Amino acid sequence: MCLLALGWRTHPHWRLVMAGNRDEFHARPTAPLGRWQEAPSIIGGRDLRSGGGWAGVGAGGRMAVVTNVRDPLAAQAGPSRGALVADFLRSQEPAAVHTDRLAGIAAAYAPFNLLLADGHSLEYLGNHPAERQTLGPGVHGMSNGALDAPWPKTRRLMDGLARWLEGEQAAGPSAADSDLALLWQALADEHRPADSALPDTGIGLERERWLSPAFIRGDDYGTRASTVILIDANGHGQIHERRFGAQGAFVGESHIEF
Repeated sequence: MCLLALGWRTHPHWRLVMAGNRDEFHARPTAPLGRWQEAPSIIGGRDLRSGGGWAGVGAGGRMAVVTNVRDPLAAQAGPSRGALVADFLRSQEPAAVHTDRLAGIAAAYAPFNLLLADGHSLEYLGNHPAERQTLGPGVHGMSNGALDAPWPKTRRLMDGLARWLEGEQAAGPSAADSDLALLWQALADEHRPADSALPDTGIGLERERWLSPAFIRGDDYGTRASTVILIDANGHGQIHERRFGAQGAFVGESHIEF
């Protein structure tokens, strides 16, 4: 993932709602949303180069999602960041325990932001800079900066999720069959903010502009997948994925209930 908003314990039916976009090179081999053959309890897309994932769910309604941190001067060597998602979804450790353990080895990885959730807690771990938090109820946002960094596209997606949640609150606790149209619309947002609102991550103004929308179009790099995850209090839910090719061409859609 390169952009996501997550609602934790803010919905009348779903304890967790995540909406996010994965931005990646179009040539990087990727498996679409599905159950992993050697670990059927894991559901998500898969990076076929490293074997890891960017967002997914596991047994009991566990959820993991990772982004990189944009810093052209930072070292990019180390274990696959996608393994951070896969390892948690394979494990049975509580999210808090797993996060504490990872904090001791996080510096070995290239810069990342990681969110892990189980039935009890939502945990954040970042290594650039080093930070670890247990997150409370509310809407949280993450892109290629710090957790809840005020990047325009992060704020816009958080606002879109908050509006969706407000509508769901009005619908009441029976709204298990949620209409996702507003979330898909927020993930497809191509708004480009004013230059004065852009972050300065060291890549130059032209690239900051290009990467500033929620949905990125490009010949070689861009938004590859949009994902929505819904998990209820019993660990049951849905995961939805829309996939895109070069210049944002729609190439497929899947959803799985678990």
